[in-house]
Amino acid sequence: MNTPTRTRIITAAGALTLTAAGLLFAGPLDPPAGPVTSTYKTLTEVEPRIAINLTNTPGDADSLFKITQPGSYYLTGNITGVVGKHGIEIAARGVTLDLMGFDLLGVTGMGAFDGVSVTANFLTDIAVTNGSVKSWGDEGVDLGSIEAYNCRVEGVLASDNLGNGILTGPGCTITGCSAFQNNVTGILTGYGSTVMDCTASFHNGSGISTGSGCTVLNCSAYSNTAAGILPGFGSTITGCMASQNGGNGISTAFGCTITGCTATFNGGTGISTSIGCTITGCTASNNTGSGIEAGVGCTVTDCSAYDNTANGISVSPGSTVADCTSRANTLNGISVSTGCTVADCTSSLNTLNGIVCGNGCSIRGNTCAANGNGGTGAGIRATSTNNRIEGNNCTLADLGIEVSAPGNIIIRNTCSANTTSWSLVAGNVILVVNGVGAPAVFGTAGGAAPGSTDPNANFSY
Repeated sequence: MNTPTRTRIITAAGALTLTAAGLLFAGPLDPPAGPVTSTYKTLTEVEPRIAINLTNTPGDADSLFKITQPGSYYLTGNITGVVGKHGIEIAARGVTLDLMGFDLLGVTGMGAFDGVSVTANFLTDIAVTNGSVKSWGDEGVDLGSIEAYNCRVEGVLASDNLGNGILTGPGCTITGCSAFQNNVTGILTGYGSTVMDCTASFHNGSGISTGSGCTVLNCSAYSNTAAGILPGFGSTITGCMASQNGGNGISTAFGCTITGCTATFNGGTGISTSIGCTITGCTASNNTGSGIEAGVGCTVTDCSAYDNTANGISVSPGSTVADCTSRANTLNGISVSTGCTVADCTSSLNTLNGIVCGNGCSIRGNTCAANGNGGTGAGIRATSTNNRIEGNNCTLADLGIEVSAPGNIIIRNTCSANTTSWSLVAGNVILVVNGVGAPAVFGTAGGAAPGSTDPNANFSY
């Protein structure tokens, strides 16, 4: 090997390395022009909120701490109440109060005072978040006794208060809260509010009660003395559960929509509504009253009612029940009043009738099986006039189709394995009863041999 050549290569490489290092790490040795300034952050910049304490938020004659200016406030520790005072009083709009996971704890004999209380009229834009409020002499969180608007309560646990757990005025949002064992209502809101992802249990009143035009979404109401969920008129209730409440599970005023809810083991009706409501995709079981009970002009679709002590589904005049299942209820599977429609439903194993209707109803396309289960009942029973009973299949009951008043039309139905398939008083029209052998047909009825092609024929099979 040519050693001098190799030495020259190594020397050149070293020079290149030193040059590159100089390019990478070289820099000005003098500081930039101007005064040298600090780069630290102030306490206000680190924590740009106001701590709740006697210096920043001193109380007054009826409060331990009082917020009188807009801003963002936070707790730095637990608060224990004293007799005759609110815990934190809010007397300004535009306040956010972060409880920081701490506890506001009331004391025995403190009087009608709240954990957090708004005490000025018509305040707006107040938020209370992230902590627990327990054992106060009135409400846990009170943003509604003197109405505050457009408020938010989030992540608050309210328990054992002698009033309501959480109370708000109109246009408020309550999210991710839990109310437990308060003396009146768990969560109570004004009109136009939203209650979402909340739980309310073991209250002497209702679990969740709202004003009109509210939304209740994905909430649970359990073992409250009165109703589980009690929305005002024009409200929407979606994805909620109401169980083991002393009154109705879900009980609404008029014009409400109830979707995808479950009501079980309640002391009253599972789901009960007033006029003009819509109930869709709900389940009601093991309630002491009816499973679902709807007012005048309501629509009940795609619902299930079973093992209820009264009727499975019961509706008032002018209502529609469609695509529902009602099973093993102590009274009737589906009971409807005047001018109703029952279509494409299944009703089975109920103690009395599968479907019972009043005057002027359309009962069509339903399947009724094994009703009169432990009692005496029909697959379909009409108790009045002007009904159209069409295209139903009724089997395994004491009576297949029973019509106890004149003036009805019964067409295109099929009956099988009933003690008596057709039981009608005089004055009704069965256009054709097509039977095997000698079918049991009573009342005013025509008859035809098997093989009839009359499109309105009823069949025993």
